[in-house]
Amino acid sequence: MEVKKRIAELIEALRKHNYLYYNEDAPTISDFEFDMLMKELQELEEKFPEFADENSPSKRVGGEITKKFETIEHKYPMLSLSNSYNRTELTEFDERVQKLLGKAVDYTCELKYDGVAIGISYKNGKIERALTRGDGSKGDDITTNVKTIRSIPLVLNGNYPDEFEIRGEIFYPLSVFKKLNEARLESGEAALANPRNAASGTLKMQDSAVVAERKLDCYLYYVLGENLPYKGHLENVQESLKWGFKAPTVQKNLIRKCKNIDQIFEFIDYWEVHRHELDFEIDGIVIKVNDYDAQEELGFTAKSPRWAIAYKYQTEQAETRLNEISYQVGRTGAITPVANLEPVLLAGTTVKRASLHNADQIEKLDIREGDLVQVEKGGEIIPKVVGVNLAERPADSTPTIYRTTCPECETELVRIEGEAQHYCPNVWACPPQIKARMAHFISRKAMDIDGLGEETIEQLFDAGLVKNVSDLYRLKKDELLLLDRMAEKSVTNLLEGLEKSKQVPFQRLLFGIGIRYVGETVAKKLAKHFKNIEAIMQATFEELIAVDEIGDKIAESIILFFEEERNLKLIEELKESGLKMEMEEMEDTSISNVLEGKTFVVSGVFTLFSRDELKKAIEDNGGKNVGSISSKTNYLIAGDKMGPAKKEKAEKLGVQIISEEEFIKMTKA
Repeated sequence: MEVKKRIAELIEALRKHNYLYYNEDAPTISDFEFDMLMKELQELEEKFPEFADENSPSKRVGGEITKKFETIEHKYPMLSLSNSYNRTELTEFDERVQKLLGKAVDYTCELKYDGVAIGISYKNGKIERALTRGDGSKGDDITTNVKTIRSIPLVLNGNYPDEFEIRGEIFYPLSVFKKLNEARLESGEAALANPRNAASGTLKMQDSAVVAERKLDCYLYYVLGENLPYKGHLENVQESLKWGFKAPTVQKNLIRKCKNIDQIFEFIDYWEVHRHELDFEIDGIVIKVNDYDAQEELGFTAKSPRWAIAYKYQTEQAETRLNEISYQVGRTGAITPVANLEPVLLAGTTVKRASLHNADQIEKLDIREGDLVQVEKGGEIIPKVVGVNLAERPADSTPTIYRTTCPECETELVRIEGEAQHYCPNVWACPPQIKARMAHFISRKAMDIDGLGEETIEQLFDAGLVKNVSDLYRLKKDELLLLDRMAEKSVTNLLEGLEKSKQVPFQRLLFGIGIRYVGETVAKKLAKHFKNIEAIMQATFEELIAVDEIGDKIAESIILFFEEERNLKLIEELKESGLKMEMEEMEDTSISNVLEGKTFVVSGVFTLFSRDELKKAIEDNGGKNVGSISSKTNYLIAGDKMGPAKKEKAEKLGVQIISEEEFIKMTKA
């Protein structure tokens, strides 16, 4: 009973600290202290699964795989709002509402979040289901992924209704989105276009552990149900804060009650100026009739409620002169055209450069040097050119001819079929590619080498001391001391940092060597699956794509990387320098080997195990988990609500279907 009590204490403490951190932005303990509490809870739940809670904070890390998202009917239709771009239409909306109701009403004004709409139902204080908008009448069940978002409570506090739904918007904080794009560029992937599309794509990922790593956030702003505490929209939203939700607050002016159209315009004007101070994107203001009875009386059109309207801000743009188009070379050789602009103020910052994306975009917009161009700033790392003022084009203007050679090494550029970007194929001799790969190798998420930064890499390369990352481990103190700004202490720190990096785990080295499309998460999955570099080097295409989240493109890239002799030589040199080329030996937690040689697919909802517990039990007894059914699968462990397609495929392939009770008998054989 002491264990059960301690688990309950830890769950309560972690929920409280999670709420303070993500919803109130007022943490009372350090990240380290939070992590230690979480670690203790995870260890206790693992040792005593009978006391584990399905809505424990430990479930936030994800891990469940959803192959197909079930489509479910909304209890309350999830309609879109009518949009307006001018104030006359808002005045007409107010007049129409007053005429239909025969009286003046209070309105609630709130931000129009530019994210992904979500409806989350709760029953007896616990999260039950989360649905996307879909077509308004039906949406996709993405509950598993939504549970990983830390600002969404799994269990409620206070005096909440027994059953209700709360709606809101899931989004990428701009600071998180920027870091995500920087990481993608580091791993040779294209930057994501904007936070909204990225959030939408993330929520449809099959692996909830990846969703958890993406650090999505959510504001919940509309409560529906039969037994709500108040008859007004604003009052219920503010009450939901007490239940544990991250909802817009009156105190922060994220939501406000307005008694007339002038107060509505004041709220619109305030956020038109201050919206760029937010760490998320909004594209307007939503105005709703506050009283529920009045909402019911006004009703709906076929597409939208009559009691609400959205006022959308014009996308902020600035017009300025494009002085020159230059070209940047990335770590993977990708060429990015950049517009060098006359400095212009946009969204609170001075913009001097903007992305032109690729040759197709330049041709599509007919962008030329000397043009007056429209520049837009969203969630991108740098702004983008979205249009040209053709009326102001100089008479002597000539069309842009995209570069055919690398701006750094003059190698002929290539364009891979199906890709928008051009590439410099001179991987081994193009200076910016070499330096960028080394900068990636020493970066914090890779080898994290103290005493080494991008400027030092530049200096070492220019001095002819390093031509690839393996040369770093052959640096000598006396040759480093001859360089500018390299005193005794800085040289000592650099060499000690290199020595210390030899203890960096294998999965980070694998990320650091810079295989295209192998980002941090993919590197972890590869390292965990194959255990060492030799196994990855020898893996076939079929073996690679059998790993969770490894698709055709990643598998092909890995094979191509290890077909190159110079890459093999690089790996050998790093190995000789003493870097870790295999996963650390883990303590053997096997219970038995009775399932050795057997492969299992787990599908559905279970009563005796969670899915994670069931998968662990398979591995603890020598078996192997696989994500999908094939002719090589031995057993399908079927729970409630298992998809009919999976059952049909198992039957077609002759895969034995067993229950969790039958599985337990197998482990005791």
